[in-house]
Amino acid sequence: MPKASTRDKIIVLLRKHPEGLTIMEIAELLDVSRITIAKYVYGLTVEGMVRQRQIGPAKLCYLEKKAMK
Repeated sequence: MPKASTRDKIIVLLRKHPEGLTIMEIAELLDVSRITIAKYVYGLTVEGMVRQRQIGPAKLCYLEKKAMK
C-alpha cells in the first residue's frame, strides 16, 4: 500500500478537525516542519481545497466544503 503524502495527511487531518487548525498545530500533529506545512497549505489554498481565517494573531485552516467529500 502506498504511503500517504503530506498533502493527503493534511486533508485527512483537517477533515477530522472542522473547527480548524493553525499551521503550527498541523505541523505538530504530523511531526513535519512548520515551513513545510505552510507551503502545502498555501498550495491547497490556491487549489481551493483549504481556506484560512484570521482569528486574532493566528490563521485557522479549514477544509473547504467541496473537499469534505
